[in-house]
Amino acid sequence: MAIVKVTNLKKAYGDFYAVNDISFEIQAGEIFGFLGPNGAGKTSTINILIGLSRPSGGQIEIHGIDVIKETKKAQSIIGVVPDESNLYDEMNGFDNLCFCASLYGIGKEEREKRAKDLLKLFELDGVAERPFKHYSKGMRRKLTIAAGIIHNPKILFLDEPTTGIDVESAMQIRDLILALKKEGKTIFLTTHYLEEAERVCDRIAFIVKGKIVKISTVSELMEEASPDYRIKLKVSGNLHSIRDKLDNEFDDARMEILDETSCLFISKEELSLYPIIESLNKKGIAVYEAKEIKPSLEDIFVKITGIGKSNGRVVKDK
Repeated sequence: MAIVKVTNLKKAYGDFYAVNDISFEIQAGEIFGFLGPNGAGKTSTINILIGLSRPSGGQIEIHGIDVIKETKKAQSIIGVVPDESNLYDEMNGFDNLCFCASLYGIGKEEREKRAKDLLKLFELDGVAERPFKHYSKGMRRKLTIAAGIIHNPKILFLDEPTTGIDVESAMQIRDLILALKKEGKTIFLTTHYLEEAERVCDRIAFIVKGKIVKISTVSELMEEASPDYRIKLKVSGNLHSIRDKLDNEFDDARMEILDETSCLFISKEELSLYPIIESLNKKGIAVYEAKEIKPSLEDIFVKITGIGKSNGRVVKDK
């Protein structure tokens, strides 16, 4: 069942459309990735969805609530985790969570219980009394996410949750995101780490120049990017001297020589590795390593958007 329905959404600044007639749905309980390059329209879209900006046209419905007409009501069931923390440096972790809960009208006893439960879940109970300004970057991100769900929202908007933190903390936050999904939370995620989107998202929408150019599951994106089965071999021997013989021997596969010590076998169907290795050995080619090659989400991003590779990152728009 769709918890979010966006129809013909537009945001214009004069003659320029930051968001240009986009439509999509988010299913309850899924992690929906929203990716795009610098200036693509991600931030404009998010601000409209969470009620911070009014659209120039279109409709938004979250859990049956018209976000444009009933903004406050919609915001009561939305959790927002901005890319930079909005918590108070002088307050400790426990008090920050209790304060956020009070903004949603949660009573003292209940908000203190929720704060303690979340601090334990996020492994921050040992620093609950420490001022927020003394938290590490990873701890700050975790507490900010905890604050975003203190009121038990129907949907959580996560904006760049692992930006600028260490690898271990990033892994912990990804695990927390997946744990929230298991609890039934719906998550709208923006990230400029393509590997992160690949690991946690159920579906991904690509937005370019204000328009959504593709929405699909990660597995479908991978299959579309490279429907062929590919095996890369590291070898020793003269590959060029045997190329014609191999082409005749394997009708359902072809070999591409990558360099003097490696080649790629490509087929429409899954390849059996043993006959290939046996054939190469008979022809004086020793095989030292074999691995299946799959496309990365970065390859898919480049293919769909036509934008050059970016070292695993999609530059965030402002």
